[in-house]
Formats: sequence, structure tokens, C-alpha cells
Amino acid sequence: MGQATRTTKLLLDLGERTQGAANTRKRAYLEETAKILDTARAFYVAFFLAHPEKLTERVTSVSDRDQQERERLISPNELLTWAEFQTVATKEHPHPRPDWNFSEHFPDMPFTYRRSVIKDAIGKVRSYLSNLANWRASGKKQGRPGPPGASNHPTLYEGAFALELDEADLRQTFARLKVYTGATWEWHHYPVKQSRYFEARRTDPAWEQQSPKLILRGNSAALHFSQVKAVQAKKVKESKQDPHLVTVAVDLNVKNLAVITVRQDGNITKTLFVRDHGLDQHRYQHMKRIRKKQWLSGKAVKGEHSNRQLWQHVRRMNAAAAEKTSRTIAEVCEQYPGCVLLFERLRKIKRGEASKSRRLNRKQANQVRGQINARSREKAFAAGTVTVEVNPHGTSQYCSRCGARGERFSYRGAVRIKARWGKLFWCPACQYEANADFNASVNVHQSFYQEGHWQRREKPPAKKKRSG
Repeated sequence: MGQATRTTKLLLDLGERTQGAANTRKRAYLEETAKILDTARAFYVAFFLAHPEKLTERVTSVSDRDQQERERLISPNELLTWAEFQTVATKEHPHPRPDWNFSEHFPDMPFTYRRSVIKDAIGKVRSYLSNLANWRASGKKQGRPGPPGASNHPTLYEGAFALELDEADLRQTFARLKVYTGATWEWHHYPVKQSRYFEARRTDPAWEQQSPKLILRGNSAALHFSQVKAVQAKKVKESKQDPHLVTVAVDLNVKNLAVITVRQDGNITKTLFVRDHGLDQHRYQHMKRIRKKQWLSGKAVKGEHSNRQLWQHVRRMNAAAAEKTSRTIAEVCEQYPGCVLLFERLRKIKRGEASKSRRLNRKQANQVRGQINARSREKAFAAGTVTVEVNPHGTSQYCSRCGARGERFSYRGAVRIKARWGKLFWCPACQYEANADFNASVNVHQSFYQEGHWQRREKPPAKKKRSG
């Protein structure tokens, strides 16, 4: 039993006013709203940092299941109630603490926005205190966690927004938002770019919709609706007991973004190569341009960003490739209900010795691997597929047929060249020859089942202590 999450985006129309979009004044209201909420969030971040003992307080509660008293950490809702009692003036409590009087600094702020910034502040400060405690326990002198920032995308709870949908004409759709005009809080209508795709995801009964977030970019604005879904999935130990278990292994690379193999009953039943379609070479040319411009402009000025459009283009290319590849992996998993998705446990990949442009390109390629892994996990788990990361030792060096150590090679013209970067694999023991990425993908299955050279190591016997 688990919970899958996804995000459905609804774009606000901030185009030309003559074409039915929102005017520039309404765009300014969104910016003012985000600005005042950041200021309010900074207020509560400072408040909770001044009372760190409250966030780690232990309280006693009675279990609904067995009516037993247990001690637990104070919940965010209890912290919210306590913070409002200390900082907000009400009829029952007209005099909050004078040094933390939120009502005086932010009069007439809607309670829905106030509670959203309190919840954000609780999460930020708790995360900071946890990281700080771990850093102190590690004994390190460097790398101290910095204090939490106050900026965040505003969360729109019920009472701060509403969708007015026209089922007959999807173009006549508005988002009604409560925004800050610089002096007062008012309701305003914002036209949205709705589609049937958004409507299908929003009304899907399998997914529960949560409060959206207002995402403001340089030239765009959108509402991001978070959706959750309860997922029933077997544990890996239970799945491994099935003699006919289907495993889907993925080997991530540069030219071959993913090599997908499906194994059942000890046989590879399906193989799929996902190519990059020139992404690596295209990205390398952009890295060369960026490197040249950085060399011509000299040392960067602190606080400024160089080659912003080029970097945005590269990130969009990487995200598009990762999304397409992860969708392909998820579609393969959907064909085999109850299967297990396998990845290599790769955390740090060395870029090696090369020019700066090549090192930048390899760094971007490694980031694409991480994006494919993360997105595939989310998509597969939403369909009930569990993901496992296996030991990557020797997946590209050992033969998937006999388990002997082989070698990588490639053909340059008609000459066979032995090299670590070779695209082909050859085993001198059994004369097996195959695509190197395919061989590595098959070895991922064997690593999961502890076959071949992936034998489980027995723990050495404990040494007896000498007496006397």
C-alpha cells in the first residue's frame, strides 16, 4: 500500500488583452500577492526559529485502535493552532504577544493564506533543524546548513480560489483568485488555457485533488494541481517468491538513453532500445558555445547569469528526452501487471579527463539519467509497479551468458579496436558477442536474482575475544 502523486497544470492566459487574456494590472496583482505572502512566511519562519523547542515537543495521545496512550511528536495542525494563538488577534484572544503580533503587521490577510504560510514555515524550519542536528552529529566543521528562506509558491486553499467552468465552451473558463492589489484583498477573474486533457485528468475519479499552487514565471503563470492516488503493490520479497515473476531492467546510457529488457522464466522475452536522436551531439555543440562565450567574457560577475537562453534550451531538451524515455519505460511496465522495475544503483558518475565543454556535456547527460530514473519511478508506481535499484558492479564488464569477464570493443572501419568506450561486448570464454548496453541490461536482471558473479557474500565469522 502506497501513495502516488502527480501534478496537473492549468495555464493562466497572460497574452494580449485584445485576444481575451488578462490585463497587465491583474498580472501585477499576482506579483503583489506572492510578495506579501513571502513577507508573511518570513515572519513565521523567524517566529518558529525563535521557538525551536516547540517544534520538537512530544505530546501524549490516545490511539483510536486500542485506546492506548502513546507519546508522539507534535503535529503540524497542533503547531498551527498554537502559532495562531500566539500571533493572531481574535475576539476570544484579542491581545497576542506584542513582539510577534501578526495581525498588526498584516491586517486583513485572509485566514486561508495565513494558514498556508504557517504550514510552509513549519515544514521549512523543521527541515532546517533536522539537517542542522545531522550536521552537528557528523562532527564536520564545514557544510553547516544555512537558515531557511522565505520564498515559495503560494498555496491556494479552499476559499482563496475557484474554477468557473463552461462545459459547452472550454474557452470560456476562468480562475477566480483572491489577490492582493497593494492595498486590499479582492477577487479577480483570470482567463485560463483549458484543454480536454486537463479536464480528463482533473475529473479522474482514481486521483484525489489537493490544493493548487500558484506558479509565477518571468512571462507566464499557472496553477499546479497536486493529485494523489492510493496504490496497491506487492512487496519485493513477496514478488520474488513467484516463479513466473516478470522483471523489467533498464540500462541508462548516453547515446542509448535506455535499453529495456523484459525477463520471465529465465528468458529475455522483449528488448527495446530508446535512442537519443542526436541529443548528445546537439547538446555538446551548445556546451561549446557556452564555453566560448564564458572565455570571451571573462570571470562572471557575482549574482549575474550568463547564457541564460542557451541554458534554458538545454534544460528543456533534457526534460523532454527524460519525459519521453520514462513514458516508454512506464508503458512497457503496464504491459506486465505485477512486474518489478530494475535500475542500477548509480549515485556518482565520474566525468573523466576532457575539455570543459565535454565535461559539461557529460554532467548534463548524467542529470538526464537521474531525471529518467525519477520520472520512471513515479509513472510506474502509479500503475502499481515497484522499482528496485540493484548492485551495478560489473554490469558492463561481465558476460551475461556465462558470467566470465569480457571486454568492450568497437569497429573503426574494418579494424577491431578494444576500448572501454566500445559499443560491443565480447566474451573470450564462451565467444559471446552482443551490444554492450544490451549485455549490461541483461546483467541487471542477474544482479537482482543474485546469479552469475553476483553471489551473495557470506559474513565472515566473528572473531573470538581473547580472555585475560
